[in-house]
Amino acid sequence: MILAGVIAFSVYQALSLLVATPASAADDVVCRFSDSRFTEISGMAPSIRHPDVLWIHNDSGGGPRLFAVDTKTCETLATLTIRGARARDFEAIASGRNAKGKPVLWLGDIGDNLDSWDSVEVLAIKEPKRLRSKSVSAQAYSLTYDDRPHNAEALLASPRDGRLWVVTKQLAHGSLYRLPSPLRLGALNVAKKLRVEGGLITDGAVSPQGDRYVLRDYVDAVIYEGLPPGREVARIRLPYQTQGEAISWSGDGRSLLVTSERDDRLIRVSVPLVLRPADQEPVERRE
Repeated sequence: MILAGVIAFSVYQALSLLVATPASAADDVVCRFSDSRFTEISGMAPSIRHPDVLWIHNDSGGGPRLFAVDTKTCETLATLTIRGARARDFEAIASGRNAKGKPVLWLGDIGDNLDSWDSVEVLAIKEPKRLRSKSVSAQAYSLTYDDRPHNAEALLASPRDGRLWVVTKQLAHGSLYRLPSPLRLGALNVAKKLRVEGGLITDGAVSPQGDRYVLRDYVDAVIYEGLPPGREVARIRLPYQTQGEAISWSGDGRSLLVTSERDDRLIRVSVPLVLRPADQEPVERRE
């Protein structure tokens, strides 16, 4: 929630001054959101079907809706209302493919501020071929962890198949979990812990090429080589935002896009040149 996030950010910012400061990243404001419904942007992911389009969602209380947004102008292009979604605490979104290779939006109803729910949900929504506002259905997969309930705000998806990962959010540290593949409908899917990660992870994303991924907190972004669990290759200081929540890769995988719950800016953050992919068609654009 907002107050908890602000307090956590303040604590983390103070702690960050006691450790080595990573390199700052060059950044620029791409555009500003003007849609009054974007009160608490919590997650965003690039479209597979539509170039220069982001899918974004609000935090808890925003309702079961996804918004297609132009990455150059921040204009809202379409709204998807998800029928029958519980929408307890939407915290993350990732674009990927299902077991049949079809483009899907994975929406993580995985927030659990009290670490108390027996299960949470990941929704699979077929990405529409046409951008227009409409009501859509979703497949809801129940999820739990192999140790205990957790709060989480980061959902990672492979761009090539249905593999998914979740990173939990705790003050001292979170953990990376691998979800079963494929996920099973009507059953409780148990996520397996792979390793400990940093504290206060608020989002993450796999690159369009599937060759790296990023995790962010309120201050930094950490880039890893390969799919999870990967090897850390860069740590970038993010531009200041009151409550930095969402991160995504640009369509070409050459930069990062970030935004915040209380900030109308969509900001592009440069990735170190040595980490940028060679010129190639992004994996997501293939059909």
